[in-house]
Amino acid sequence: MAVLDIRQRTGWLFLAVTVGHLILISTQVNTRRGIPLFEEITFGTFAEVQRGATSLVGRLQDTWQNYFALQEVRRDNTTLRQQVAELQIKLQQERALAAQSRDLQQLLELRSHTQLTTTGASVIGGAASPDFRTMTIDKGSSEGLKPDMAVIAPEGVVGRVILPSRRAAKVQLMIDRSAAAGAMVERTRAQGVVVGTGTNRLQMEYLPGSADVKPGDRVVTSGIDGIYPKGFLLGVVESVKRGAGDAGGVVIKPSVDFGRLESVLVVLSQPPAESESQLAVDGATPPAAAGATEGPKPKLATPVPGAPAPPATADPATAQPQPDKPREDE
Repeated sequence: MAVLDIRQRTGWLFLAVTVGHLILISTQVNTRRGIPLFEEITFGTFAEVQRGATSLVGRLQDTWQNYFALQEVRRDNTTLRQQVAELQIKLQQERALAAQSRDLQQLLELRSHTQLTTTGASVIGGAASPDFRTMTIDKGSSEGLKPDMAVIAPEGVVGRVILPSRRAAKVQLMIDRSAAAGAMVERTRAQGVVVGTGTNRLQMEYLPGSADVKPGDRVVTSGIDGIYPKGFLLGVVESVKRGAGDAGGVVIKPSVDFGRLESVLVVLSQPPAESESQLAVDGATPPAAAGATEGPKPKLATPVPGAPAPPATADPATAQPQPDKPREDE
């Protein structure tokens, strides 16, 4: 065993001496490029070691960025999404406030340009049934609201108060089936009555058969009903489908978008009804407004072309009954 150990030690010693001898020789031998052979071998060996180490480090960095660092990216994305959602909510709030400010500014301008006593109100509810087109405002009898007070907006007529409570009031919209208002065509001053249809359109009735009405005409309140002030816009004529003597068929598109109302004005001072002489100056005979009662008044017969003129009669109290005359064809 001792001989074997000596032989192994001798072999290792011989190998070391040989390697050392080669290293010494390589330090003295140059390559064709003039670089020592030992330096070139040493540089190439360490370069490969560096290449491998750099590749390993790069792979570890990619693994960290693609797997472990994604958790931080997810947290950052979640935070950014929350911030974007908060900013969008704030933007919507700012837009709502801007729209509300514009509406209030328009109401203030309307209030300053009219000579009527008005009070502002906000819309807080609508009708639950489409058959009754109404809305609820946040002003009531404690603020002086009474039935049949007109409700207006910068765009035109909204409706009238029908049921005021202490702190709220129900408003009948102009598009309700039972709503009506005295109206006239702004261009020709032809008068009639605008009634609601239960839909998003109005209809003008009781127009004279010879009235000049065409699509695009503006229809405004005439003031004869004692509820709505004169001159406020009701809508624009959309179509005319009436024949000679027909009192209907004039369809009006309302000027107010009732589905987007947020603020309105309530007219506290009742406008006085116009007199017959003033209406005669306007060039039309007022029709009977909805809810108005008329006493017995003498009416002038309208002559019909081709018909015999009615005989002149004296006072009905002194007129004598005349016997019936036989007809010629009998």
